[in-house]
Amino acid sequence: MARPIKPRKILFNPNVTYFKPRAIPLSVLEEVDLKVDELEAIRLCDLRGLSQTEAAKRMRISQSTLGRILSSARRKVAEALVKGKAITIRKK
Repeated sequence: MARPIKPRKILFNPNVTYFKPRAIPLSVLEEVDLKVDELEAIRLCDLRGLSQTEAAKRMRISQSTLGRILSSARRKVAEALVKGKAITIRKK
C-alpha cells in the first residue's frame, strides 16, 4: 500500500489557470497539466529566488520532495514551451 501524500502548504492562489500559445485554436492544442504545488515550487525557487531548503520549509515538505516536484514542474513547462502546448493549472 502506498503512503498517503502529506498535505503541502500553498501560499499562492493563481488567478490565471490556463495559458496557451497565441494564434493556435484550442481544438488542436494538446495540454500539459501543472499542479498547484508544482506552480508553488516554481514560484518560490525560480521567481522568489529561495533555495530548495527554504522553499521546502515554507511548503512544509522535505527538500527531496520539493526537488522532485520542481523537476516535474520544470519538465512540464519546458515541454509546453518547446512543443507549443497549453498549460492548465490544476488544484490536484
